[in-house]
Amino acid sequence: MPDTFSSPSTWPMTWSIRGNGPRGCATWVSARSSTVSGSIWSIFTPSRLAMPRCRRNFSRPRQRPPRKSRGAAVSDGSPLSLPLVNSTGDPANEYFSDGMSEEFISTLSRLQELKVVGRTSSFQFKGKTDDSKTIGETLGVYYLLEGSVRKSADRVRIAVALIKSGDGANVWSETYDRELKDIFAVQSEIAGAVAKQLKVALLGNNGQTAQLATVATPSNQNVEAYNALLQGNFYSNRRTAEDFRKAIGYYEEAIRLDPRYALAYAKLSYSAEILATNYVSIATKEGQEAIAKARASAKSALDLDPNLADAHSAQGKILENIDFNFAKAEAEYRRALELAPQNSAVTGDLAHLISDLGRQDEAVALGQRAIALDPLRTASHGNLALYLTALGRNDEAEAALRNVIELQPQSATNYMGLAVIKILRGNPGAAVELAKQETDPFWRTYALALAHFANGERAEADAALKKLIDEDADDAGSQIAEVYALRKEPEKMFEWLEHAWTTHDSGVLELRRNPFLLAYKDDPRFIAFAQKIGVMPKTAVKP
Repeated sequence: MPDTFSSPSTWPMTWSIRGNGPRGCATWVSARSSTVSGSIWSIFTPSRLAMPRCRRNFSRPRQRPPRKSRGAAVSDGSPLSLPLVNSTGDPANEYFSDGMSEEFISTLSRLQELKVVGRTSSFQFKGKTDDSKTIGETLGVYYLLEGSVRKSADRVRIAVALIKSGDGANVWSETYDRELKDIFAVQSEIAGAVAKQLKVALLGNNGQTAQLATVATPSNQNVEAYNALLQGNFYSNRRTAEDFRKAIGYYEEAIRLDPRYALAYAKLSYSAEILATNYVSIATKEGQEAIAKARASAKSALDLDPNLADAHSAQGKILENIDFNFAKAEAEYRRALELAPQNSAVTGDLAHLISDLGRQDEAVALGQRAIALDPLRTASHGNLALYLTALGRNDEAEAALRNVIELQPQSATNYMGLAVIKILRGNPGAAVELAKQETDPFWRTYALALAHFANGERAEADAALKKLIDEDADDAGSQIAEVYALRKEPEKMFEWLEHAWTTHDSGVLELRRNPFLLAYKDDPRFIAFAQKIGVMPKTAVKP
């Protein structure tokens, strides 16, 4: 199991109320009045549930705004979207407002001139009464974009407003009342109008309103296909095995209605890959079918639209997590970022891949950029801590983990990470106490196996290691290898690394990042194994 904080590659600054961490659910809570009547701000409220050991995707308990501002001084170049509201009051239409929001923002995020703050950060304020000035100061944004959508029978009404965070002054607002069949045209019109207002306000560009093509539009303008895509997105963002299965069904329905719907293929590929690698065993029939579906769908998406960022991101996931073809995965992620430069999730994915390959300084730079794009996205802070730990920058790594704990006190792996840092600093007693605070049972056992050994408590360390082997041998060979590395038993360490590789445990990708494994970086067996799994060039002689 890899030592990583993972989250889906969804596009930034969305109005969707579904979380972009591994779990997401939400309720509507009234906030303040604004220039758009009934406007509500949204933050996801994830649920806690168990995860398989093949990858380290963890539940993200409810987030809270930090005590101190994480944003820098308010920047004229940073707009933030608050959620587009389902003003019908009917939960059955919630998926529609979510999807509309995501489409608007993914379209705007393709404008390279604008720095768009990511979706997780906007969700922090759902159900809060913070005024616009507080939000602006917290996240370092100058403009807020908010609105509502009402869908009734064959008509849709969308109200949007752009306001200044400092004083709440209205910069621009508009209401669109159209037939549902015209939804694709009105989406493009709104995105273009908002883009123009932002570019005029921020860049002094007073050209004509841009007509930005929206990526979610079916090739045949089929509203039912679009509706199926939005429902697929709704379930995908809830991030449970059953919800991913539902999402796959809706994406397949969208494709049935429009066989040339590139985005539906990309979304199908993403959900199928996540289901196979995170929720069911790859060795099962369901896992194998999901992988085949992911491969075929990613190829179809790229064939239909080579300039679709989602398609390149989906292909990158397959190359990285299933094929372990890191050079090609890197190329796909970089192409996705060229097409959607404000995508914090893909920026984070690229950072983690770069770290797998041992380029920790570059990974830190990318990780910091991911945080700048979405300051409250905890996965970015957690992964940055991993890269910093690999570089021995333990003070900075601890600060990053403390940021995650402040935002999500009950989220997994944070106290385990702090325990590792204490071991590296030569304070094993403190490591034991931190390990006991780890919220996830598996990672608590792992941390205790390390900390007890470092603290000279051999019986307790042996018991924790035995528990790992008895309960998780086929899913956590990489963690068992790391424990043996700390215990200075290299023969068993390499034995368990080989076991992890044969069981397709992607935790072996920690090889060039985990501080205990790195103690053996000059061992010829380490170099040979790194080259075999593809995280070191064949010509390399040292990590």
